[in-house]
Amino acid sequence: MNLKIEYYPKLSDKFLLNYLSIIKSNKKNWGDPFFIDTKSYLDFDLIDEKLSLFDLDQIKNVIVIGTGGSIQTLLALSHLSHKQIYPITSSRSSELNKCLELTNSSDSLVIPISRGGETLDVNSTIGIFVKKGYPFIGLSSKGKMLSILEDMGAPILDVPDIPGRFAASISNVGIVPALISGINVDMFIKGLDQGYSLYMKESINPAIEFAAFLYSLYEKGVNNLFSMPYTKNIEGAIGLFVQEISESTGKNNKGLMGTYQSAPLCQHSVLEFLLGGKSNKVTPILWIIEKVKSDIILDSTINYINGKSAQTIVNYQAAATFQALIEQGLPSAMISLNEDDELNLGYLIAFIQATVYHLCLLLNVNWADNPKVVIGKKICNEALMNQKQFEYLQREREKIARERFTSFY
Repeated sequence: MNLKIEYYPKLSDKFLLNYLSIIKSNKKNWGDPFFIDTKSYLDFDLIDEKLSLFDLDQIKNVIVIGTGGSIQTLLALSHLSHKQIYPITSSRSSELNKCLELTNSSDSLVIPISRGGETLDVNSTIGIFVKKGYPFIGLSSKGKMLSILEDMGAPILDVPDIPGRFAASISNVGIVPALISGINVDMFIKGLDQGYSLYMKESINPAIEFAAFLYSLYEKGVNNLFSMPYTKNIEGAIGLFVQEISESTGKNNKGLMGTYQSAPLCQHSVLEFLLGGKSNKVTPILWIIEKVKSDIILDSTINYINGKSAQTIVNYQAAATFQALIEQGLPSAMISLNEDDELNLGYLIAFIQATVYHLCLLLNVNWADNPKVVIGKKICNEALMNQKQFEYLQREREKIARERFTSFY
């Protein structure tokens, strides 16, 4: 098995069959899971045609301007890149300055990505790279960003009009930057296909069982999933899990919140709360990779450490932490990935997306939309266009708060 799941307390067959019945009943209420189609949204001939405009061998730096679903899948694969990937997720000056200091236009390629074309985090940063003469290939289909790219004369590949957090792994959004970065896309897609053939079956399978476990805890009032990724190479995928859990389930006054902190660091910052605090609203999820390509053998004067690999020591910590959580009676799960290569990452992303999809069916909410996200975007764009000062915005907030929280305390 490429992926193993251990969770406690275990669900009985009776409970699992009941949850499976709910999934099947609610499936008709929502759209079909387009994300299992790994072929229809990709035209590799057209991709090759657009990429032939660049000497990919000369490109050392891949600068990806995008946020949320537009970049999270690539981050899950970024440790497999043969080039340096610079994710620019906003106009934060620290990331921009670092990227501009370490790259130049002669050996870099900029890839802005946006489905709607109106994402401020993307549009606000394109110009700084244009001014410095960086080459571009855009991933866009409409909106302001498309107009900017067309005016520049940059080559463009389309972004399908499907939710980005589920779409990136099967469309240009994730696949084009991965190809440019030298990631083995064929093996990644193979992992997706093999994963979906298992995790999307309409019978009890690991993704449905894990979704049922999370839903059973949700019914008991648990609505925070705290992930603990025990290797850097899995953190991008956990970011995708956090986004999909939060954005897909969190609507109609329902849902679960995804959060995470790197492990074993979180053992020194959060574990005391999990083991001894009021943690009955939180489910810890530990994520480990059994074998990592970048592993090293440790030298130590401690005989039970000497000669073991670095990742082995980390995984022992994960196993011990998991046992400690179970001993304290805290429902928890540990998910183990065999290796951190493209095939296994395909399995992992298939598992994540299938789990979230089935969890949304159990909650009976639309897994594909995110209607509330635009609220803050509209406020921000209006404030910028009307040049509202921060003092004015604070007075607006104070007025709104007086009206909204009249009897809160």
